[in-house]
Amino acid sequence: MKISKVVSNIPASPTLAITAKVNELKAAGKNVIGFGAGEPDFDTPDHIKNATIEALQKGDTKYTPVSGTLQLKQAICDDVSADYGLKVAPDNVIVSCGAKHSLYNLFYTLFEGGDEVICPAPYWVSYPPMIEMTGAKAVIVDTRKNKMHLTADMVKEAITPKTRGIVINSPSNPSGMMYDRKELEKIAALCVENDIVIISDDIYRKLVFDDIQFFSVATISPEVAKRTFIIDGSSKTYAMTGWRIGYCIGDSSVIKAMTRLQSQSTSNPTSFAQKGAYVSLTGDQTIVEERRKIFEKRRDLIVSKLKEVPGFEIIPPQGSFYSFPSIPGHMERFGGSGGLTNYLLENALVAVVPGEEFGAPDHIRLSFATSEQNIINGIDRIKEALAKL
Repeated sequence: MKISKVVSNIPASPTLAITAKVNELKAAGKNVIGFGAGEPDFDTPDHIKNATIEALQKGDTKYTPVSGTLQLKQAICDDVSADYGLKVAPDNVIVSCGAKHSLYNLFYTLFEGGDEVICPAPYWVSYPPMIEMTGAKAVIVDTRKNKMHLTADMVKEAITPKTRGIVINSPSNPSGMMYDRKELEKIAALCVENDIVIISDDIYRKLVFDDIQFFSVATISPEVAKRTFIIDGSSKTYAMTGWRIGYCIGDSSVIKAMTRLQSQSTSNPTSFAQKGAYVSLTGDQTIVEERRKIFEKRRDLIVSKLKEVPGFEIIPPQGSFYSFPSIPGHMERFGGSGGLTNYLLENALVAVVPGEEFGAPDHIRLSFATSEQNIINGIDRIKEALAKL
């Protein structure tokens, strides 16, 4: 069968591929330690599960409005009002089948052939493919020369008459870096000056360390807020990755267009999963802070362990649950992070994600959404395997 050019050019998600490989090896009896997963290892809190079970038992299994239930959208509005200080209405919200789906819908609604979208690297693996599927061009801006922090000067240099949008992800997947407020203000000013739309992927905003305060570009000014689209969801904060609930908040005319697009693809997100998402936002938030502290402790542990590995260098992540060490001492031997990744999986039974997939071939990503013992044992295995060379 002939496959379309668009689909033929889509790479498979490397992070999901790594996870699948780990599961395959474990099923074969191999004692693999996986650092590839982009999801919390915690279970979904009981009060969320119980509310969803109750919804199922009451027959809450029918279609909902395409863009999500009014109840959930109002809860999202209230959450944004409390955390961002922004006043938004349900018409400014669309709920989709995960934050990835929200991004997909947004990119397809905003961009088309001839457009350019600035995408700072290291970037989440799905940004460039999704942008390019629309016919637009992903303009990669390498931030490694500035310790993985984007500056306004870098953005200014990348802007052309074709520039239509920019992706801001803070805290970042894969680096865990966060944007400096003053730099964000300068970047936002450039966006206003050049009529550039801002996609603010805030999915890790509640997983921030070292008493750093999360700051969203959308809160800079009403003018900036008008051109900003916030992406968020239930998956990372509430350990609800498999529930597939994400959302986009922004200009109501764009949200309406996204709803038309969604009506011809998935229709509404799962009805009872929306009930769980509603309870996650309106219920007790104590567990969010408890788990954030656990992630911070694991962050400290994995950073200290990675510093012990010869040939590795690590900038401590400021948020998320990823570490992204560079591997300058091993680039020549392995020809990039892909070679090192294969070596570690085969010789240490440790799974990491190669940095090539994130636009940084001299890095690897290790998720610390795993136990402290796995972190200790896994990094020790890496040290031992590399010591044999």
